[in-house]
Amino acid sequence: MDFRLSDEHKMIEKMAYDFARKEVMPIIKEHDRNHTYPHELLPKMAELGFLGVCLPVRYGGAGLDYIALGIISEALEYGDSSVRETIAVHLGLHALPIFQWGTEEQKREFLPPLARGEHIACFGLTEPGAGSDVAAMRSTARKDGDDYILNGEKMWITLSNVADRFLVFAKTDTSKGAGGITGFILERGWRGLTTGTIEGKMGVHASNTGWISMHDVRVPKSHRLGLEGEGFKIAMSALDNARYGVAAGAVGIMKACLDESIKYAKQRETFGRPIAEYQLVQQMLANMQQSIDAGQLLVWKAGWLKNQGIRNTRETSMAKWFCTDAANRCANDAVQVHGAYGYSDEYNVERHLRNTKSAVIYEGTSQIHTLVQAAYALGEREDRPMRCELPAYDPVAWQAEEGELVTA
Repeated sequence: MDFRLSDEHKMIEKMAYDFARKEVMPIIKEHDRNHTYPHELLPKMAELGFLGVCLPVRYGGAGLDYIALGIISEALEYGDSSVRETIAVHLGLHALPIFQWGTEEQKREFLPPLARGEHIACFGLTEPGAGSDVAAMRSTARKDGDDYILNGEKMWITLSNVADRFLVFAKTDTSKGAGGITGFILERGWRGLTTGTIEGKMGVHASNTGWISMHDVRVPKSHRLGLEGEGFKIAMSALDNARYGVAAGAVGIMKACLDESIKYAKQRETFGRPIAEYQLVQQMLANMQQSIDAGQLLVWKAGWLKNQGIRNTRETSMAKWFCTDAANRCANDAVQVHGAYGYSDEYNVERHLRNTKSAVIYEGTSQIHTLVQAAYALGEREDRPMRCELPAYDPVAWQAEEGELVTA
């Protein structure tokens, strides 16, 4: 077993961290203070291939693997959680579900503009009264000839007011609970579709979070993703992708907390000595490093399983649970290392603390993941095969241009 990154992965890591340090970090503090989304980063992220990193070249993507997605997610969150969220939602929760569940016609129509950044996408599952309990959703989709008429509200939707493509879920059969949920791809500008922004968030100030309202939105059958009643499975498989990105990003924010804490601890002196020489400060730094090393292994394992085409719901849940909890602890310790200065946005660690709090809530709370892992441990939960599995990474096929003959 080789734990070393390949030369290609090392190049991706350098490129992504350079982007975080040179493009994200110089501007993100003001965006965080002003609660504004950094639109200026989107063309640059698209140019570098971040928005379609693990989509095949024939669909407009970079043709790289899921490990590359994890590396980029880590680096972006080293800069700020808000920027990493764009990749997790746009790619993990929207483009990858189309790649996994879409027809060939849908892949060819929807994926290239997403990979090139011509469209920005979001994911609408959570509702005012349905968060962890997805089956409690009240949004409906009524069949009307070859179309569907959608009505309902979605809440706490990342990129809702930035996106122009929306993967939303509604009940086509209200009598079947989760089995009656279906997925649909909506486009901004359709009659009856409106969005807005939620103000007053504790953290991720530079990310757009809001709501989606659907009032008699007419959706053609060609925009239904998967079969009727497959929406719950599509949503859960999408969350496997997003949770992977969240976990990788949490490793990045832990690295940021450690780097900034080491730098400060070596410079700050009390009683004539740098505080890095005091054992209780060293303990906090050592705990951060321990969390980084353990979290990195969990993320790499999940990414490796994705590359092999092996179901990874348990492993991705574990990575998300551990890494986000650990990141919150690391950020809390980083503020403590910085003392009173850590409580001010003069230093980045207070922003990291606010941002990590959101990460233990979205994409499944830590409590939900605790229950999920207990169910696996007790043998009460078993993953069953799905009609469409996330494709395994095939470097030859994924990097082939449109029209090139690909043979096994």
